[in-house]
Amino acid sequence: MITSRIIGLVLGYVFGLFPTGKIVGKAYHTDLRKSGSGNTGMTNSIRVLGWKAGVIVFFGDCLKAAAAMLIVWLIYRDICPEAVKMLELYAGVGAVLGHNFPLYARFKGGKGIACSVGIVFGFDWRMAPICAVLFFLSVVPTGFMSLGSLGILSGFFVQTIVFGQLGWLKVGAQFLPEVYVLAGILTGLAFWQHRANLKRLASGTENKFAPSKKKED
Repeated sequence: MITSRIIGLVLGYVFGLFPTGKIVGKAYHTDLRKSGSGNTGMTNSIRVLGWKAGVIVFFGDCLKAAAAMLIVWLIYRDICPEAVKMLELYAGVGAVLGHNFPLYARFKGGKGIACSVGIVFGFDWRMAPICAVLFFLSVVPTGFMSLGSLGILSGFFVQTIVFGQLGWLKVGAQFLPEVYVLAGILTGLAFWQHRANLKRLASGTENKFAPSKKKED
């Protein structure tokens, strides 16, 4: 099983390296790493390039994690059905690590939120509605995307534990603690990548979400 875990993690990391934001930015003749916040994720794409580009980046990043998880499921669904959900989560964690810390960019990547949304749907789509509610309840009144992003991951972490304890995850009891740890790692990564945002929120200097007004092609 150790080998299976490593395979899931490495496979996810490779998928996470796909530079969605860089490719979309290039199509718009813009280097997102040198524009706005310097991040290549959805939020900065919308701010700099507009909604169309941001949505493309969002779905591209979601698919990186979801595709890696799907491949792991196809490989292990019959070999170890009680552990396959855990192995999917390893692939998801790997995808976020690849997105956040890509080798080709000196380990400076995005924040992994869109990838994490892909993980939510790939792991158990029933968690998506609560995560969406937490996102909008955080963003709509405040205008802070960072709060919404952290709401998604916090919701995922809590629901993973609740679903696991209720027996809804189809995971062997011996693997549940590891699943909880992996969900905690994903949530911890999100908070770590947003540490600068949290400092700005605490000091009252965080930027509110403001889409680009540039005309879409």
